[in-house]
Amino acid sequence: MGRDALFRVLKRAHLLVPPQRAFHKTTNSFHRFHKHPNLLKSCKSVAQRPEQVWVADITYLPTREKCVYLSLVTDAYSRKIVGYHVHATLQTEEVARALKMALRARQSREQLIHHSDRGIQYCSTAYQRLHAQHGLTCSMTDGYDCYQNALAERVNGILKGEFLLHRPENLEQARMMVRQSVQIYNRERPHLALQYKTPDAVHRAFQRSDQADNLPCLTVNL
Repeated sequence: MGRDALFRVLKRAHLLVPPQRAFHKTTNSFHRFHKHPNLLKSCKSVAQRPEQVWVADITYLPTREKCVYLSLVTDAYSRKIVGYHVHATLQTEEVARALKMALRARQSREQLIHHSDRGIQYCSTAYQRLHAQHGLTCSMTDGYDCYQNALAERVNGILKGEFLLHRPENLEQARMMVRQSVQIYNRERPHLALQYKTPDAVHRAFQRSDQADNLPCLTVNL
């Protein structure tokens, strides 16, 4: 039985996880800061290796106390979540902690594009200063089309739709659940786009020069 047929059977048996509609706005694009162009529209910006394109996004995460937020930075080639942070507010300093985590684990000093929406946190002086300090090239969606940051949205959906199925009690429990979910996602969840390899396996294989010839040939369109 193929995937689509399986999903039809699950749907008839009411065994699919119902999608949750977003009701918390996390993006404020009406601000005075500079909005960078979308560099990923060019075929030249397609990721051919890890640490060439990172995609970032913010999503909400409801708890029994209040709504908290999850910032993610994902490698576009390997699909690995390289940085994350669960926070109580949408302050830039909180959002930037996900990027700082990713930068601490960065192995290459090749050109790296950071792609996000045009939210005020990503456009802010403090966040752009991190780009300048670490030589990142900034790319942003040029409108309100979520498909221009589709990979980041997809990773958000996987975490919330497959792993974070139970509402945490508070911020501390949300952080614990996200940490465990990210570990499972990176180390154990295979991707069709990665030829059924895990994000961590693809990411690590590229960094080991003796295994570089065995990498899957991937075309990652964003």
